[in-house]
Amino acid sequence: MMFVGAEIFIEPGQTDSEIYSWFELMQKYGLGITRIRMFESYMRKGEVWDFSLFDVAFEAAEKYQIKVYANLFPETNFSDVGGFKFPKTAEHLGAIANYIHHVVQHFNQFNSLYGWVPINEPGSGSLPEDDFTKDRFQTWKDGRQKASYNSNGFTTLDLSKREFLVAHNIWFLKWLTQEIRKYDKKRPIHVNNHDIFKNAAEYDFPNWREFLTSLGGSAHASWHFDYFSRNQFAVAMSANAEILRSGAGPIPWFMTELQGGNNTYSGKRPLCPTKEEIAQWLWVNVGSGSEGGMFWCMNARRSGFEAGEWAMLDFQNKPTDRLLMASCVSKTVSQNHDFFADFSVQDSRVSVLYTRESLWIEQALHIKSIELEGRMVGGVMKSALSYFEALSEIGVHASFKEIGEYNFELDDFTGQAIILSHQLSIPSKYWRPLNDFVYKGGKLIVDGLTAYYDENAYCILGPDFPFKDCFGALINEFKFVDNLFDFYLSLSKLELKSHLWRGTLKLRTATSISKSKFSSVETNTYGCRNDFGKGHVVWIPSLLGLGSRISGSYKELSSFLRDELSDIVTQLPVSFETHQPGMLLKLIRNANRYMTVLVNKSGSDQILKLNINGLVYERVAFSSSHHGTYINDAIAISSEETMVVEWRAKV
Repeated sequence: MMFVGAEIFIEPGQTDSEIYSWFELMQKYGLGITRIRMFESYMRKGEVWDFSLFDVAFEAAEKYQIKVYANLFPETNFSDVGGFKFPKTAEHLGAIANYIHHVVQHFNQFNSLYGWVPINEPGSGSLPEDDFTKDRFQTWKDGRQKASYNSNGFTTLDLSKREFLVAHNIWFLKWLTQEIRKYDKKRPIHVNNHDIFKNAAEYDFPNWREFLTSLGGSAHASWHFDYFSRNQFAVAMSANAEILRSGAGPIPWFMTELQGGNNTYSGKRPLCPTKEEIAQWLWVNVGSGSEGGMFWCMNARRSGFEAGEWAMLDFQNKPTDRLLMASCVSKTVSQNHDFFADFSVQDSRVSVLYTRESLWIEQALHIKSIELEGRMVGGVMKSALSYFEALSEIGVHASFKEIGEYNFELDDFTGQAIILSHQLSIPSKYWRPLNDFVYKGGKLIVDGLTAYYDENAYCILGPDFPFKDCFGALINEFKFVDNLFDFYLSLSKLELKSHLWRGTLKLRTATSISKSKFSSVETNTYGCRNDFGKGHVVWIPSLLGLGSRISGSYKELSSFLRDELSDIVTQLPVSFETHQPGMLLKLIRNANRYMTVLVNKSGSDQILKLNINGLVYERVAFSSSHHGTYINDAIAISSEETMVVEWRAKV
């Protein structure tokens, strides 16, 4: 199922005719699915349940053939705009179960009910301090198996609270799902995480797959993209989408919440999406394998936090240019239903990985008064993002995933590449898989303080460094240099920007690729290349990714990546012929048909020369400006435009 939708907000005071009008407009503009927050506070007074307000919505949905995801929303005081994340007491847990009992049984009668969202935006950033949670934490610690590896007996950081937060999320989501399944055995169950770049460390998506039907997320630019400037929102959406695609694995996924309208007093930064951004966000998600996306909201709520904000309709109940653009995307998807019925992302075989433990350790070691990117919370994620962004600017649709989601079970990794940028912690359980990945033919690119620690913040950089054979070298030391400093790659003669630290290497089997640009007698080695088994490693123990991001240019980093990944990039069906700052490319396919999603955030109109392998141009399937064209392996694309181009494989 492929769709574009928007959430309809139901609250007391609305008339039946208002509610019906929103569903009628949904149908008129091709938005076939909605989500409704099922507020207990609007359904129950004391022991008396009155579902009539929400019955009207489900009846309207049936009339206008709109599918409904019912988002469970047990009683809340509305100060927590996204809802609470965990039960506070055993009695609270019982009250939630009672709410689910009444709500699920009642709304099962409606044919318009499509599925359930058991909780809105799980992910809290920290554990609650109530006795209920403390008791569960202690029970979890008492039952935890003793680790087979203990950092050689050294004293280590206690990261158990962060580890338990992951388990606590799994437990509560699974419990909610089990409660729903008592009364509804069949309908889909979907969950939308949020603020992914900050909350990723508490999400164990492979475990969630066991009880979810589909995975989703909230990707609100004004709430969740504060690692990015506005002209980077498309690539932020792309990275967010790739994390969800990886997390979903074999189950479907879609973006549950996208910002539909203006935020006035809510959100971390005020903005109103342009119609061009609406197209960009929808197509970037589709280009990442999403089944579609829903906007928050169709109609503005009238009271409480966010009153009068976020809507796709104006205050006169008329469609905004944002809704009209979403409708245009929806119609394009419908017109190409044969393609989107069973499409997939074309695997570039390049993966940017992050580790949950790196995010934990970075947070545990953070000193709030220090404002250097590499020392702040977020440095680990931004480092990984920098390589993802640099790859986007050469037209490589890379994967972005937690290391535990990578498939290390293959017999041969020839033609596969992994990038580990400033991933402070490589847990011991991944030492052998990473070594084997290279030995079996993989390409590994490593920068920054990657593998400085194990999972317990024990420094592993001594003579027994677990990657000494694979990397072909050892670290002598790291030295602080400056916020930004020049880093010279002597073989390629590229000069990149680096950030904070420069590591020096003791070579074993590796060869040097970086020494001082100005001294012929320089003996220090700052980067190396090593052959290991059938594969190769490039190790640069300086923060090239983060340095490039801070400097505002990925030109040199993109050149470095194109050189290092040339055997992969030259084989891609479509990529950029030259570095294209601010450009983004996604590639999806259905059998011998392909579609590229192209987004222009460069700030000016562009003529893009493409490298095309084995494909024949068919047509422009979508152009947000209606001006995009294709001529002789080149794309003419205007500023802020989104284009979808269809190709066929050569016979």
